[in-house]
Amino acid sequence: MGDITTATWTTHVHGERTKLPATIDGIRAALPAGQRERFDAEIGATPADELHLVLVGWALSTTAAAAEDEDVLHRLRRGEVIGRPADPAAGAA
Repeated sequence: MGDITTATWTTHVHGERTKLPATIDGIRAALPAGQRERFDAEIGATPADELHLVLVGWALSTTAAAAEDEDVLHRLRRGEVIGRPADPAAGAA
């Protein structure tokens, strides 16, 4: 079995490489005390084939990822096109 202090996932939050805890115990330890009971209840009720998705969501909640997601959603609602490289041919006629 892996060590909960070294098992991590890696992602990018606000353009910065971020390590996330990648075990149930590691995620629980990273959560504020007030969220741990809700985490335990949700993990206990999650079907095995969905467990990895729920764990990633909780692991991301220990970072600024939620704020970044809200910012992206706000920009999309304003009609901003994001996440695609500029089309160099668009300006050519």
